[in-house]
Amino acid sequence: MNSIHNPAYVTGLEARFAAAARHSRMVRFLRVAVPAAVAVSLGVIFYISVFNPFKEVIAKLPVDMDNMVVSGTKITMESPHTAGFSADGRPYEMWAKAAIQDVTDPDHVELKTIRAKVAQGDGSIVTMDGRTGFFDQKKQLLDLRKDIFLQSSTGYEARLTQAFVDMNKNTVTSDEHVDVKLLDGTLTSDRIRIYNGGELVRFEGTVVMHLNHLGDNSPPAEPAPPPPPPAPKGRKSANPK
Repeated sequence: MNSIHNPAYVTGLEARFAAAARHSRMVRFLRVAVPAAVAVSLGVIFYISVFNPFKEVIAKLPVDMDNMVVSGTKITMESPHTAGFSADGRPYEMWAKAAIQDVTDPDHVELKTIRAKVAQGDGSIVTMDGRTGFFDQKKQLLDLRKDIFLQSSTGYEARLTQAFVDMNKNTVTSDEHVDVKLLDGTLTSDRIRIYNGGELVRFEGTVVMHLNHLGDNSPPAEPAPPPPPPAPKGRKSANPK
């Protein structure tokens, strides 16, 4: 039976506690980084919605207006950029290669090559990259597609091929494969569900976690030395008085 007085058992127990602590940090990262980085990408969409030049444009011939290109019924804003603070006071920045809206379909906006950065409460930075995004302004739905990449300055990474954001329900869902890179391992799943703005994160389907090290990178503790042999008993004198 293992004993708390056994040094090897104590070392193994500490390693398991350390692994559990890192797992908790990973879960906290997913709870905060995924919904925060995805939600902040909406900043440029709301900027375009407020600064709405589409109603005033009469589309005749292709024409350039600063960083805006009008061609037919489609208007493209090139290199839109916005920065500000989230509702809880965290600074963020948002870029896109282009934002496209069709004046015949004003409820939908398409974003190309998206990047967002948002600061976390611990001072770290989370960066989100995505190739394409489609926003339904009427239904408050954002569909992110292709090469969604989340990266924390502390070393965590997550890759998704699709993410669906429902602003009304405050949820993020993906029915496609999810890959997460941890500091000392990986986690994969078939699907992910994020509820209540990140209060609950659930991995679904085949969920696999691999940990490279259960403990830290320090060498394992050496086993305790064996107890010294008992001292020899004194010999009786051969010449008694």
